[in-house]
Formats: sequence, C-alpha cells, structure tokens
Amino acid sequence: MTTLVIAWRNIFRNRRRSALTLLAIVVGAVAVLLFGGFVTSILFGLQTNTVRAIGHLQVFRQGYFEFGAGKPGAYGIKDYARVLRLIRDDAALQPLIRVLTPTLQVFGIAGNFAENTSRTFYGRALIPSDRLRMWAWDGLGIGNTSLRQLAMSDDDRDGGVIGVGLARILHECAALKVLNCTDGPSEADVSPDLPAEDFSSLIEIDPPASSGAAVDRRPKIDLLAATVAGAPNVVTLQLNGVERQGAKELDDNYVLMHLDLGQRLLYGRGEHQVTGLVIQLHHSSDVAGARRELRRLFAAQGLDLDVRDYTELNPFYLQVIAMFGAIFGFLAVIMGVIVLFTVVNTMSMSVMERTAEIGTIRALGLRRSGVRRLFLAEGLVLGVLSASLGLLVGLGLSFLVNRAGLTWTPPTSVDPVPLRVMVAGNPLLLAGCWFGLVALSALSSLLPANKAARLEVVDALRHG
Repeated sequence: MTTLVIAWRNIFRNRRRSALTLLAIVVGAVAVLLFGGFVTSILFGLQTNTVRAIGHLQVFRQGYFEFGAGKPGAYGIKDYARVLRLIRDDAALQPLIRVLTPTLQVFGIAGNFAENTSRTFYGRALIPSDRLRMWAWDGLGIGNTSLRQLAMSDDDRDGGVIGVGLARILHECAALKVLNCTDGPSEADVSPDLPAEDFSSLIEIDPPASSGAAVDRRPKIDLLAATVAGAPNVVTLQLNGVERQGAKELDDNYVLMHLDLGQRLLYGRGEHQVTGLVIQLHHSSDVAGARRELRRLFAAQGLDLDVRDYTELNPFYLQVIAMFGAIFGFLAVIMGVIVLFTVVNTMSMSVMERTAEIGTIRALGLRRSGVRRLFLAEGLVLGVLSASLGLLVGLGLSFLVNRAGLTWTPPTSVDPVPLRVMVAGNPLLLAGCWFGLVALSALSSLLPANKAARLEVVDALRHG
C-alpha cells in the first residue's frame, strides 16, 4: 500500500507531462470504445436482420444445400406437415422455437406479355403472417426500427410483391405507383421486329368466373417455371406492391409470393411440397442445442433431412464479422503502440530526472527489486487512472451519440437505421479495454523500471 501511495504522488510531480500521458491514453481508450461499440452495433444489426429474414435454422432435404439451386423441386420435403408436427411436439425444442414455417424457393421467368417484357426471377414462397412474426424478432435488443409492412396476407393466395428493379424491367412502376421508378422503353421500340411473348397458352385454364364475381384489377405478371416432372407451368401473380432489396442483382430478380401459389407453380396438380422449413429461435445462443436436437429427432425418425444455420445460409455474415474484427484489431494495435511509447517516454524521463533520488534511496538500503517495484507501481497507477477516465469519457460520448438522432444506411440495407454506439451494454468491450490499457501501461513501465533498478549507487549519487 505504501508503494502505491508513493507512486500516486510521484506521477503528479511533473503535472504537465503526466497530464499529456493521461490525455494520450484517454484518447486511445475513447477511440477503441467508440469504434468497438459501433462495430458491435453493426454486427448486432446484421445478425438481427439475417435472423428476421431467414431464421436461425433451416431444414432441407439431404443434398438440397449443395445441389438444390439447380432443381429445387426435385429436393422437396415430402409430407412436410408431418415433419412440422414432429418438430412442434418435441419437448426439447418447444421452449426454444419462436417461429416454425415452411418455405419454397422457385426459379423461372417472369413476364408481362402485355408490355412484351420478361426477366428471370428468384422467388420465395411463404406464409405472410409467419414472415411478419419473424420480422418482429429482437433477441439482441436493438429495437424494431427496421420493421416493414408486408403487402400480403394469408387469405390472398394469388397476391405478392416484387423488387423495384424487376418492376422497372417489367414496366410495372406506373401501375404500382412506385416512387423514383420509371418504366423503361418497350421492347417494340427497342427491337420492333421481335414477336411479342405470351405465356397465356401455358396457363392452366380456370373455370369461367360467374357474372357476380369481382374482377381482380391489380397489376399482374406471369411466372413461368418447370415443374418437378419437367413440364413448363405458368401461374399469374397479382401484384400488391414492391419491396426494395439492398443489392441490385437481387432487386432485379426478386419475387415474393404466397406458399400456395409457389406450390401450384412448381408442383402443379402433384403433391405439394416445400424446399425448406425455417426455424426462428427466441435466442441465438440456442442455435447449437436446437441443431443437435433436430438431427437427433430426424435420425430417430429415419428422415433424410439436413439442418443448416444462418451462418452457413448467409456466408456474407461471417465475412462481415471477419472484416470488422480485422479492422478493430488493427485499430487496437495502433492505439496500443501509441500508449506503449507514450508511457515508456514518460517513465524514462522520470527515471532520468530522479537518478540522484534513486541513488539516495538505494544508499538508504532499498534493494533493486524495490526500485523496480516502485516504477512499476507508477505505471500501474497511471494506467488505472487513465483507463478509468477513458471509460467514463467513452461512456459519456456514446450516450451523446446515441441521443443525437443520427442515422445511416448500412451496406445491403435499404432503410436508414439509427447510428448507435453500443458501449454501455457491452461489458466485454469495457472490461477488455480497461484491463488491456492497465496491463499495457504496466508492461510499458517495465523497461524504465529495469533501467532504474540497474543504476549503480555511486554513479546515481554523482548524477546532477
């Protein structure tokens, strides 16, 4: 305790130099905390958006994950209603699962033959109410700021939405009244000699509507795909609106439809199947346990099913984590080097100024280890004081940033989100920054402390 008291007094013997050292360490701490809080906010938001979109886990038929994109219908899950019941009735999975819903992936050609336009599409067929429930997930506590309305309902089995880019390509912007979207020139103007495309001969003939039936006047497009048997099939999608996607490639191909319409397109009059079962859990920490239980359940039932988590379904997620981890590590190393040289310089100057003093206390009987311990204690006290002050300043600045109402649009996102710096609720970041700075400051004083301990008593007393 006496050593710490003496060290506390010594660091303030040269107030200006100690203040500059404190300021350098505080600035480093604040920079690490604010950037670390910002990175945490980005990663939490990315995980939240990913889980809201595709769930924590998805169940596929074996082989679909590797080869299903080429022929999704061939890898459908037969009698999927039974599989859904097995999962819902499992005692171990019941408390973990928040949403369990079927989904269907469809690829084909979308056409608006009234305008003589067509485009390949990537379609997702699902149950609208389940998707709304998935959008409400907030397991990481970032808030429901990115929730959107879905222009679909469970009762509207023929309705759906498309990407803004696809609406532009198919000349549906005006009909759907999409802002900042203009229909392109017709194909007749670009290539007047090409015949008009018409899928109407492939559409399944429905019985004529009764005279009292209401006419659906919504904009529509036709979707062409090959059924499981290989025959072409076309259904009509009534357009309820658009849904802007974060990537242009997806926006130009995106179609979202009701599960029933997707099944009619892909399976026709055959047995309706799905390509996947989406599972959203209450907490992301339960992913590993739920996956093990699902595999155990499928093995016990003899089901040829595979389970994949959201990090496998979306490789971009892990790439973003690795990128920001590398950036944060690089910044932390730079700040650490600044702190290292600042403390070494400060302690070295202190040793030079107190050489005669060191000789005096050595002559009075203090051992080399005592001198070394004294300067190490000064570095430790300096680190504790600086790190604590840095944490307080970082917490204060993060509070101001979070209250400023700033927004930004992350990559692959279409809606601006609040700019948040998650420092206060991030104990790992706070503890890591504090202990790291204290340890670095103590280690930085080791070299000057050893230099002071090695001074010869006679030479030290002769100094100055």
